[in-house]
Amino acid sequence: MAYTLIKGGLLVDTEWMRHQDILIEGSKIKRVAPVIDQAQLPSDTAVIDASGLCVLPGIIDAHTHYHLVSRGTVTADSFEEGSRLAAFGGVTTVVDFADDDKHSLLGSFNARRREMASMAIDYTLHQGVYAYRDDIAAELRSIAEAGVGTLKIFTTYRDVGYLVEKREELKAIFSAAKDLGLLVTVHSEDDHIITEIGRNWKGGYRPIDHASLRPAEAEAEAIKYVGGIAEELDMPVYIVHLSSKAGLEAVRELRSRGVKLICETTPHYLFLDKSKLEGDKGPLYVMTPPLRTKEDNEALQEAVLNGEIQVIATDHCAFTYEQKLESNDCRTIYPGIPGTEELLPLVNTFALSSGSLSLSQVVNLLSTSPAKIFGLYPEKGSLEEGTDADIVLFDPDFSWTLSRDTIHSASGYTAYEGMNVTGKVVMTYLRGRLVMGDGIYLGLSGDGRYLKVKR
Repeated sequence: MAYTLIKGGLLVDTEWMRHQDILIEGSKIKRVAPVIDQAQLPSDTAVIDASGLCVLPGIIDAHTHYHLVSRGTVTADSFEEGSRLAAFGGVTTVVDFADDDKHSLLGSFNARRREMASMAIDYTLHQGVYAYRDDIAAELRSIAEAGVGTLKIFTTYRDVGYLVEKREELKAIFSAAKDLGLLVTVHSEDDHIITEIGRNWKGGYRPIDHASLRPAEAEAEAIKYVGGIAEELDMPVYIVHLSSKAGLEAVRELRSRGVKLICETTPHYLFLDKSKLEGDKGPLYVMTPPLRTKEDNEALQEAVLNGEIQVIATDHCAFTYEQKLESNDCRTIYPGIPGTEELLPLVNTFALSSGSLSLSQVVNLLSTSPAKIFGLYPEKGSLEEGTDADIVLFDPDFSWTLSRDTIHSASGYTAYEGMNVTGKVVMTYLRGRLVMGDGIYLGLSGDGRYLKVKR
């Protein structure tokens, strides 16, 4: 059994920060103590001096789209490349997506799981549900038994077949999910509003027009719609990539009535605004929902600081720099940006600049909270003895600049080009094995595990 001793680091979890040693035995955290005497350990124990570093639980990116086949092409980051860039960002687990083929949810899930067998970090899946069928409860039961804990619902994209149009059918899906203990996650944009705007639109279709064609009002109305169903059924709903102040106000209104809403946002909705959509490079910043205003950024930042947002994830959906710039028409630009690798340094920098968000709270937003919400805790998202040794050694004081030369996405660019950040991952361990150290990637294709969730 291989042993690794991490000595002298500042352990950071959601409870407290303290200088302690961690002993890894095989794939598990064996012991956590103020001092662990290496003289009492096997002579071949690997000893890592973590002085001056923070020791964090592995980061969980709860919203990724690696190797997504879309619009006649495939995203830039394969499962192998996604694993690689994740390791450089301290991410040891991702929650990706299985599309609904509308024939069999279990078949859709199994197909996606087979595709992801080459992952070098751990993963689980949200299962898309894009149509009601009479045996939907049995279908949901089959994926629940396979270890799926969450569904993905869209309130838009009627044109590509993602929208469950009838309210009673959507409510039936929600009800069946509640009975099985499945969490429903929702992409919230009202399709009717978007369709009407498009039908009456007199403007152009530049990247900047994307923000007007899919306004914040559409997000707010969709949140109210699914929140109303959740209220009727007395069940929680998870809102993915909250992007606007209007959407946040809808969340607040529903919560004031006792509706159980869990909210996720992303770094791009926190730190980028729609001015990025102007100019020749505008297509690089097209995603759905679109970027909003600085006022929206500030409202979401305040919500993070107030504890109104439970998870920050990335919605990593990376097309290449060249693919993004193939079109200047927001209807045909490939939507999505890379982001997994930049997640931790961006949020840590925000925490430092805010002066009111601790590193423990950053760990909660990026690791512990998603682990608990998605049924992975305490194996993931903790530094408890007996759990998976997913550990990140993080230099909290290292200042650097994000650029296409410092990130590892096959997209060849970062949406955060030129942003100065503080904090950098030095080492990433997945279940006790070093997968990235001192800028060298050591991940093994196929070494990632599919994680069955605890509902």
